[in-house]
Order: sequence, then structure tokens, then C-alpha cells
Amino acid sequence: MPTILNSALSLPPATRTLTIALVSCTLLFTLLRLSVSPKDLKTLLGATGDSSLLFPWLVLVPGNVLYAPWTLLVSSFVEVNLIEFLISILTLPLAARYLERVWGAAELLKFVAAVVVVSNVIAVFVNIIESIALGDRALFLYGMSYHGLSALQVGFLVAFTQLIPEHQVQVFGGLFHMRVKSLPMLYVTFSNIVCVLGYQSPYILVQFGWLVSWFYLRFFKYNDGVDFRGDRSETFAFHNWFPPLIQKYVQRLAGFAFSLAVRFKVLPSWGIDVESGSSVLGNGVTGAGGASYTPVPGGQRAEAERRRQLALEALDRRMAAPPTTPASTVLGGGATSSTSPVLGSGLTMSSSSGAGAGARPTTPGGDAKDAAGVTATGDKAT
Repeated sequence: MPTILNSALSLPPATRTLTIALVSCTLLFTLLRLSVSPKDLKTLLGATGDSSLLFPWLVLVPGNVLYAPWTLLVSSFVEVNLIEFLISILTLPLAARYLERVWGAAELLKFVAAVVVVSNVIAVFVNIIESIALGDRALFLYGMSYHGLSALQVGFLVAFTQLIPEHQVQVFGGLFHMRVKSLPMLYVTFSNIVCVLGYQSPYILVQFGWLVSWFYLRFFKYNDGVDFRGDRSETFAFHNWFPPLIQKYVQRLAGFAFSLAVRFKVLPSWGIDVESGSSVLGNGVTGAGGASYTPVPGGQRAEAERRRQLALEALDRRMAAPPTTPASTVLGGGATSSTSPVLGSGLTMSSSSGAGAGARPTTPGGDAKDAAGVTATGDKAT
């Protein structure tokens, strides 16, 4: 017990707050469920068997969200079974601690709030549409609940894809190797399969969390030292999530959607592209969508380079801060992490051949050089 307490106290403040919220909300739900006898549970729930429906003020029930709007946030910190709780209590501190060190406490909390709240809002609207289209209000509005950190877990994977895309994950002691950038779509694929089998709640939140986290990091996240938001790098473009065979079609569709968003003032135009030294004209889309470009004068190019250097220097200072944990961290089933945390038990993170252990995370809108000297340059489109 003292060891666990010391570990909790050693966490950064935002990570510690999120971890306490997870433990407290899950513990409250467990105590409330245990206070109801099995006989009463069967009488109250009937054939559904979902005990979380008894507490619509703690978990998100689409039909009751107007009476308990706080559940859009609180429900994400409620795990209703032991396995889900163990996964969350392992992944949340590891992932949040790493991101808090890179982003800072305020940016981490904004990211968490955006991912869990917006994902839950989308889930509510999807259930409302399903209830109207299929004519089953009892099931989709009052017979289904959303809870747990699945949306935030995939959001963490998306964030790691942005920061350390080429690092490798070793599963089960090196039996399988996988790059970090492949993990989000693996989780999304699992979610698709489970939803098709009939388990929409809560696994559809994985898909919404993936989209919301990418959208937030791509267009809205604040960046130190620069005057624009988001990540404009080519490696973080939306089409890169998909297989190469369909990437060009996704790129065209995403470019068209971005042009509409800019035209209707949903998203700001990116204007000067700091990566290529060009300015966006027409519909504001790079490549796909029919945008055109003209070279930026030398003064603007120099200003873009200056901003990029300021961003990299700010990130270097933050990453050079003394680590709060040893370099090697034990994860789950006894595996170790050599450079970064990994979401899950029995996984280890190691450097791939393309990026050394000292690789610098990609700065949104800028270049990042890994240990091998490879430069990742930004894109010009969504």
C-alpha cells in the first residue's frame, strides 16, 4: 500500500487528478451496484442485464442526458467491470504522464475533456438517429449506456502517433512487433468488429474518440512558440490512417471536406504553409481539392523558419527537464518500456530503425529530425 501511494503521489498533477477521478467514480459505481441485491437487480433490469442503467446520473444514458449533462464527462471515468478497470488504471497514468510532460498540464486536460465530451455527444446523437430510424426508443434512448475510457485510450494512441509514429511496440515479449502509428487503426478495427456483433455500447466510442482526437490535434491544439494551432504535417494527414490502396481517394474526399469547412468558416484557412513556403489560395486545400499555390517571398520564408526554430527550442527545453521516473518502466506482465509508455499490459516500446531512442517528437507544423537524420516535413492539406 505505501508503494502504491508513493507512486500515485509521484504522478504529475493533471495525471494524478485524472487517475483519482477514475478510481473514485469507479469505486462509487461499484458500491452503489453492490448495495442492490441480485433479486432486485433482476426485477429492475429485466432482460437487459445492464446494471449501469440503474444509475443514469453516473453513466451516460442518451435519453436522460438533458437531466444529467455532467454525465457527458463523468461517465468516461466509470468502469463497470474489473477487466476494463484494470486496463484503464494501467494505461491512464502511463499515457497521461508522458503527454503531460510534453504538452503541459493545461493542454493535457483540454485534450481529455475535448475527446471524452465530444465523443459522448456524438454517441448521443447517433442513438437518437437510430431510435428514429429503427423506431425503438426504449432500446436506443433508455436501454443503452455509455461509460469507460475507451474513447480516451484511442485518443492517447492518436497522440502517440503524432509524437512518436515510428517507435515500435513489442507484444508479449517480442512475439509481435508493431509501429505506434498502426495501433489506433487496430483498435478501431476491433471496435468495428465488436459493434457489428451487436455490442455498440460502449465500443462505438472508440471510433468517435479516434476521429475527435485526430480532429483536435490536427486543427485546434495550441502550440508553444508559434501563432497557429494544430498539426500541419503530412505524416498526420487524415488519408494516412488508411491503406495505401485507397489513400488517394480519401485524400480527395478529405480535401473537399476541408474546402467546404473553410468556405463556411467552420475551420480557418491555413494561409501560409510554413512547411513548403507557399500560400494557400482558392479553396484553401493543398493538393486534393484543386487548390493552387504561389511561392512565398523570401522574407515570409525566413519568418516561417524562425517560428519553426522557436517551436523546436521550446520543445527541447521541455523534454530536457529531469524525468520523474527511471528510464526503464515495468509494464503490466513484466515487460519494460525503453523510451515511452505503451497502452496495455505485456507491451514494450522500443526505437525502430527509422527513429532512435533519442528521437525528437514531431512539432506540429514543423520539422523533426530523428536520430538517423531523417526529416519529416509538414503537409499542406488536411
